[in-house]
Amino acid sequence: MNPEETRKQKKEKGGNRSTVIVAAVAVVVIAVLIGVIVFLLTRNGDDEERRNVVVTEDNVDEVIQEMEESEYVEPGYYTVTMNNEWHFATGDAVSEDATVENVEENTNDVYFDIVLAEDEDHVIYKSPVIPRGGELKDIALDEVLDAGTYDCVCVYHLVDDEQETISTLRVTLTIVIER
Repeated sequence: MNPEETRKQKKEKGGNRSTVIVAAVAVVVIAVLIGVIVFLLTRNGDDEERRNVVVTEDNVDEVIQEMEESEYVEPGYYTVTMNNEWHFATGDAVSEDATVENVEENTNDVYFDIVLAEDEDHVIYKSPVIPRGGELKDIALDEVLDAGTYDCVCVYHLVDDEQETISTLRVTLTIVIER
């Protein structure tokens, strides 16, 4: 082999090595970008709640403990906090034990309709929108019912910022009218 050919082969090997290194760097950069995008899309949106917290050496343990104790509810899901049997002295009275809470950990505002289980077209109560962290008490039915026990369904509507329903959740409920 002549010295000129040897130099060309070495130069080609060096060029191939450079191409491999550039390709490897490109793959790493793409992987990092994908990781950042996935992180941004899947984080749970607590930035607004955590915005005013500055983590220092003095409070780091407290912040970590608070994060571990906080409950996360996926967007579009709802944690129901209500009692499942409501008592009314009369059909037109306000219930003393009916309560519905939209806990702060939920991701959406909510409203609900109560329908009779045997006739779900028969709506007996329509709630106002309950914001996250809000609670509804002192509930009086929209329709006066006779004394008795009624099997009902509470149909929750999770709503977006424009109060459009994004999903529903159905929970059984017993209503007792004393007299």
